[in-house]
Amino acid sequence: MIMTRARATPIGSTATPAAHRSRSRPRQRLRASRVFWLLALPGLVYFLVFHYGALFGNVLAFMDYVPFLGISGSEWVGLAHFERMFTDPDFWNAVGNTLFIAVLQLVFFFPAPLALALLLHSIVGDTVRKFVQSVVYLPHFLSWVIVLALFQQMLGGAGVVNGWLTGLGANPLSIIGNPDVYGPLVVAQLVWKECGWATIIFLAALSQVDEQQYEAAALDGASWGRRLWHVTLPAIRPVIVLLLVLRLGEFLSIGFEQFFLQRQSVGPETGEVLETFVYFTAFTGGDFGYAAAVGLFKGVIGIALIYTANKVAHRLGEQGVYKA
Repeated sequence: MIMTRARATPIGSTATPAAHRSRSRPRQRLRASRVFWLLALPGLVYFLVFHYGALFGNVLAFMDYVPFLGISGSEWVGLAHFERMFTDPDFWNAVGNTLFIAVLQLVFFFPAPLALALLLHSIVGDTVRKFVQSVVYLPHFLSWVIVLALFQQMLGGAGVVNGWLTGLGANPLSIIGNPDVYGPLVVAQLVWKECGWATIIFLAALSQVDEQQYEAAALDGASWGRRLWHVTLPAIRPVIVLLLVLRLGEFLSIGFEQFFLQRQSVGPETGEVLETFVYFTAFTGGDFGYAAAVGLFKGVIGIALIYTANKVAHRLGEQGVYKA
């Protein structure tokens, strides 16, 4: 008979070997993944300093902040900046312009990457698909300065399009610098620059759709449109809802550089958005407290929108960004 001896446990100790192993496992996993943590450290520091650390700057919204006096020496004004904000016509002009462009972006830009991803997914040849993907990804890596220069060369008063129309004896078009078409123009610029890059997530979701479902639908006589509506879109609906919720959270954050570079060409009445309004109020007017109040207002509205959109996603049976 083989006898085994039980390991003695010290008197007064309630710990077991299994408990010791369970406590040491997190340390072992951390030690084993230390290289990955070191690689992630710069990104973590960036978000801690420039995103979470910057939240403390919202205290300026309640102060008459003077940079030379600092936070401790500046006067506390309470809600005075918010009272001024709700009676400021320039602020409401920026809000109106921002809402108008944000709605255009949501209606025309948000579905564009999905449509492009469906088109790329339908291409059979891998060589052609990779080539088209490389071409549509390229504008994302161009700065807004280059993108706007290209649009100026194409649609400006002396651009290629007007040169071609003049050659045909037609009247030239007034597009660049025209306040009446400024909204659709900036959305078209955004679609051209970012549509290809935004397809990456949709293409990843489409690659997870079971091909057997397409084959079964085709055997049942379903057309391409039927397969799209009953197979493809239901399969990637969670991704669509997730991206829509995130987009609504940034509804009022429509960009800065693109509008900053074109603001003077159409005038502040049309080209002023909340991002440029905050910038010029703070760094041109020197009113840092009022600019901080506008920025805090925009952030609160964004939180309310993402919370509401997430609730709607849960009501529709989707997971959303976080669990309620």
